[in-house]
Amino acid sequence: MKFFLAMAAGGIFLLSLGVASAQVQYAERTEYSFDDDVVTGDLVRPDGELTVVRQRGRQRSLIRVRQHFIPEMLKSVEDI
Repeated sequence: MKFFLAMAAGGIFLLSLGVASAQVQYAERTEYSFDDDVVTGDLVRPDGELTVVRQRGRQRSLIRVRQHFIPEMLKSVEDI
């Protein structure tokens, strides 16, 4: 029974698609015309006050240069 109802609903759906596609007609050319509009306005600015933020203090770099880097690099080159 459910199968027949599903088939009937599907058939009605397909028939409605065929009818709907037959009724659609498109124009060959579409034209748009726009009227002139005068745009007026003021400079847009924020409504509130400007806040000033303190600059962060100068911090030393977290990257440390190793003092024994060059001698270790030379040792690694000697082994090649």
